[in-house]
Amino acid sequence: MTADDSFGRLDDDDYPAFTMGRAAEMLGTTQNFLRAIGEHRLITPLRSPGGHRRYSRYQLRIAARARELVDQGTPIEAACRIVILEDQLKEARNRNAQQRGGQVRDRANA
Repeated sequence: MTADDSFGRLDDDDYPAFTMGRAAEMLGTTQNFLRAIGEHRLITPLRSPGGHRRYSRYQLRIAARARELVDQGTPIEAACRIVILEDQLKEARNRNAQQRGGQVRDRANA
């Protein structure tokens, strides 16, 4: 891997750039919290060749939302489920918007 390859990944939301310790520090939480949301299948960190958990920016945003809910008193398992459902809803809305856009283009070309 060249330096150019590494720098190109800095903008990649899915690149697992953060160690568990750094991720916990950035979120202002504990490593146990990250393990817990992993156990509830909210996020699945990638593993380094040495077996250490690595997190992407996208995963940190998801974890931050779960932490927000937990800080408001929501049990962790419920917070994880809420975040999963919010993410699924967002994806469904995006697909619907894309389909509507395609239908508009089809009508314009008819």
